[in-house]
Amino acid sequence: MEYYNKIVESLGIRFSKAGNSKQVKPFTIMDYYDVDNTVILVHNGEIFFDEEEEPVREGDILFIPGGRATKLTYGNGKKNEMSYEDFKVDKRKYLQSISFHDLREVREEKFTTITFETKVFDVVNFFSSLSIPPFVIKFNDKIAYIIEELAKESEGTQQVGKERIIQVTAESLVIEIVRHILKNRLFVEELTTNSTYFKDPRLIAMFNHIKQNIGGDLSNKVLAKVANVSEDYVGQYFKMLTGINPQDYIEYQRMEAAINLLRTTKDSIRDIGRKVGYKDTAYFCRRFKMMYGIPAGKMRRRETLINV
Repeated sequence: MEYYNKIVESLGIRFSKAGNSKQVKPFTIMDYYDVDNTVILVHNGEIFFDEEEEPVREGDILFIPGGRATKLTYGNGKKNEMSYEDFKVDKRKYLQSISFHDLREVREEKFTTITFETKVFDVVNFFSSLSIPPFVIKFNDKIAYIIEELAKESEGTQQVGKERIIQVTAESLVIEIVRHILKNRLFVEELTTNSTYFKDPRLIAMFNHIKQNIGGDLSNKVLAKVANVSEDYVGQYFKMLTGINPQDYIEYQRMEAAINLLRTTKDSIRDIGRKVGYKDTAYFCRRFKMMYGIPAGKMRRRETLINV
């Protein structure tokens, strides 16, 4: 139990967005993707995900780990299939935002969606690092209540302590999801084997150095000095503990930093590329599109759209 407490205590949790929506007509998103984690509470209706035959029904909660491309189908019957990019452009044809008050009145298929970030030591994306698939949380009124409260608080007018309430509630949501995983013995092996970074100070030192110097020299030579291991061994050492080689991990972190800058600044694509360590803008754009499937400019436009 102490090990799992250590995991929870190390998590940095950041609320991203929340919203209630009603379904206009059935549809399928072939490649739903968000760098943050997503939970969808079904109030009325059905959601199918990936190739699962059993739908997510009323009262159920679908959890999608950040960084996981997922096929999502809302509703039964004849439906349009589209990319996530196309859905973002035309989403009001399929899902319409409603207030928390209207959520109680609307009879159509309706959902509450929350997205949030969870990082270990403010560096590693926790749920995506476990390599777990999307899964359904059933018969958990406590998590459903927390999701509703988080959506209600985020929708309300600016009140004293609003941001603090949102933060505390988001933390409660993450803790309850971890408790659900442990109680139901879901992915416990992955939780144990893929969380080796909780135990190794040299790896944590590399994580922190990468985060603090995301735009600088992060060669294996530099990482070897940080971890106090040989340059020839550092790549093998990093992969042994994390399952990926350090340069792949660094690129992922640089792209995440780029997405954050796209969301929060008006910096040019060129400047963003340089800030996250790419001197060649064309190369940065190619790698970005290869990783996320869309150009950086389109990602920025997508992130500025009103979120469901």
